[in-house]
Amino acid sequence: MERGVADGVFPGGVLLAAREGRVLFLDAFGLARLSPERPMTIDTIFDLASLTKPLATTLALMLLVQSKKLDLDQGLAGAIPSFSGTDKEIVSIRQLLSHASGLPDYRPYYLELVKLEPSKRKDALRARLLAEALIQEPGKASLYSDLDFMILEWLIEVVAKKPLDRFVEESVYEPLGLRHLFFVPLPDEKKRNGLSYAATEDCPWRKKIMDGQVHDDNAYVVGGMAGHAGLFGTAQDVHVLLQELLNAYRGMSTKELFDRDVVQTFFERQSDTGTWALGFDTPTRPGSSSGKYFSDQSVGHLGFTGTSFWMDLEKEVIVVLLSNRIHPTRDNERIKDFRPLLHDAVMEALLSTAA
Repeated sequence: MERGVADGVFPGGVLLAAREGRVLFLDAFGLARLSPERPMTIDTIFDLASLTKPLATTLALMLLVQSKKLDLDQGLAGAIPSFSGTDKEIVSIRQLLSHASGLPDYRPYYLELVKLEPSKRKDALRARLLAEALIQEPGKASLYSDLDFMILEWLIEVVAKKPLDRFVEESVYEPLGLRHLFFVPLPDEKKRNGLSYAATEDCPWRKKIMDGQVHDDNAYVVGGMAGHAGLFGTAQDVHVLLQELLNAYRGMSTKELFDRDVVQTFFERQSDTGTWALGFDTPTRPGSSSGKYFSDQSVGHLGFTGTSFWMDLEKEVIVVLLSNRIHPTRDNERIKDFRPLLHDAVMEALLSTAA
């Protein structure tokens, strides 16, 4: 991590490594913000970016599936009637979660939405999602897509009858005592004053450094909370949440938030056409960001801002890396080569200690 700072992989970061339920390493490195300088600490709160997908949206869907309010293989139109008559009406929740929906990967919706009054933007986004044409037949191939999770947020809101952020905070984060895992809705962003955030990009169109405001453009323009981005948190709270999932997967949870069979279903790789489980990624061979030691029985996810986690279900290892690699610019992509090297070094240390 010190070399990562010195080599300009990121201004700063926090690394947590745990095995068999015990945190064996937790430390902070470098700077949370370059100017004015602010040191990184283990309590620094990060924009988790796409970790929102597995750690918020996917968990909400786990709860709705285990309470029988949704079925993974039901078509979209069965839950959101607006999709009836569109080319997406038979796209299943399973296909959305495993990025096999046939939707494109990304659209810069924010460029048009920002011209509207804030209160009208989410409805306008959803109208665009209804109109968005599939680019391939559902279920034929995997293409990682933010749009999948924008639709899943909508689905959760309809079925749970409350917004994603409120549902997941009340149903998951609060029962687990996770005070530093939350969304930051833009009108209320000042309520998080007093907390230290890792700064992200010096945004060219917002003309400021994002610091405690969501970096993702499409999430920002609809108010800071979305199904694909918007979650903030610390490495410690991310670990507690992942450990609860691992405990549930192994049938060892005392919290009883998640059913073992549901967690096992969500952690299962879905297809030979891609690496995706349901809401979680699995290691690609060769060249996984998890390195060479995480077993095939592992799940993880990356976030654009420089965040990631990998969890080995077999070895009971969790590694959380939170960094501000896009501060001050997203053009810094050194983390791609850094991640596997770091994970290999961590695993070598953990496994040698265990031996």
